[in-house]
Amino acid sequence: MHIWLTITIGVLAAVAGVVATLVAQRRMARTRAKLIIADAEREADDLKRNKELQGREEALRITTEAEKQATQRLSKVQNAETRQKQRELQLNQLQSETARARNEVDTARQALEQQSASLDARAAELERLHREALEQLEHVSGLSQQEAREKLIESLKDEAKTAAASYINDIMDDARMTANKEAKRIVVQTIQRVATETAIENSVTVFHIDSDEIKGRIIGREGRNIRALEAATGIEIIVDDTPEAIVLSGFDPVRREIARLALHQLVADGRIHPARIEEVVAKVRRQVEEEIIETGKRTAIDLGIHGLHPDLIRMVGKMKYRSSYGQNLLQHSRETANLCAIMASELGLNPKKARRAGLLHDIGKVPDEEPELPHALFGMKLAEKYKEKPEICNAIGAHHDEVEMTSLLAPIVQVCDAISGARPGARREIVEAYIKRLNDLEQLALSYPGVVKTYAIQAGRELRVIVGADKIDDVETEKLSAEIAKRIQDEMTYPGQVKITVIRETRSVAFAK
Repeated sequence: MHIWLTITIGVLAAVAGVVATLVAQRRMARTRAKLIIADAEREADDLKRNKELQGREEALRITTEAEKQATQRLSKVQNAETRQKQRELQLNQLQSETARARNEVDTARQALEQQSASLDARAAELERLHREALEQLEHVSGLSQQEAREKLIESLKDEAKTAAASYINDIMDDARMTANKEAKRIVVQTIQRVATETAIENSVTVFHIDSDEIKGRIIGREGRNIRALEAATGIEIIVDDTPEAIVLSGFDPVRREIARLALHQLVADGRIHPARIEEVVAKVRRQVEEEIIETGKRTAIDLGIHGLHPDLIRMVGKMKYRSSYGQNLLQHSRETANLCAIMASELGLNPKKARRAGLLHDIGKVPDEEPELPHALFGMKLAEKYKEKPEICNAIGAHHDEVEMTSLLAPIVQVCDAISGARPGARREIVEAYIKRLNDLEQLALSYPGVVKTYAIQAGRELRVIVGADKIDDVETEKLSAEIAKRIQDEMTYPGQVKITVIRETRSVAFAK
């Protein structure tokens, strides 16, 4: 029993100690909690104060920015109001000036209207006086105003024509009297004006074959032979239904000649295929080039011209394959060179220079490339390039009046070029154009009153006009020939010159019975 009591007391004491410990720990926990709460409250107060400060600063910044923007806006509004007031002032000034100007215009208009009315009244009075004067003149003269005007115009016209014809006759008589002294000047200054240009160029060559079977061989399988030939020569080959003929078309006469010779060798050989075509064309091109150079050298030797640049000699040789208005260019140049030498000798000039300029005057027609300049100017550039003398270069460039003549050599070349091209048979024309030119000549002369018949003779180089003896007198025949010549010169294009002969005759017929 005692033992149990002792145990119970010990247990109770232990429990009491534990309880006391727990109470102490609880007390300490409460104290710590109070401290933590106090610290949290202090931190919360500090944080609150900081946030309040930040909020006040942000509010202050926003307020300051808003005040600044408001100030700027107020300044803009004030400036706009100032400008608006200035504009209103300017508008008011402009309105006042406009009103003043309108008043001045109205005043001026009224003054002009008054002046116009006064002028109209004066014009009406002048018209009335003029009409009365014309009526008095018509009554005195017995002619109407229109009739008097026509008579005056006809009288003045007849007097002018008679005076002009008389003046022309005097000039011609004086020229005949002084012809021997002025022959050289007249030749140089007048013959040079007879040259005119027409445009008839050869651009096709006809290649004749023995039979039409050869056409198929020239064309080849699927056209390969003809394509190879066209590609090698640069010439269009036209194979059509024309019997025993093939047309070679191209503007380069040297290429056409190469194509013709190559085609001739291929047909004669019988072997026609692309490789053979290229071989033959290359061989023929070398042969033609050698022949061109040889022709140029031979021409220079024949004419006694020395020291020509090799490129100029080659161009002279190329003239052999070029035609000008249906006339072979090399023959034309040789003929012009000889004519230049003869005329230069007659005028006391250097015939060698004249012959050289005459030979080279058309080298601009045979260039290796296509120039943009006319052939005379391009020929002058070539001559300058190859160091020809200045008077020769000028003669080449001026023979169609495209540059100013600076020496007597230039008009001589122009004259001889015209003579060579204008002589009968030198150049050919299309038949229709030739016939039309003759008809135009005759119809032009027939359009004049008093002309009975007209005849264009000597290939259109002379026009004979027969007039009625009872309609035109001798003085009027001279005026008629001059008028027809002037009109032909102004309205028509023709080579050389046209001579106009007006024939007037009186026949008296009687019969003895």
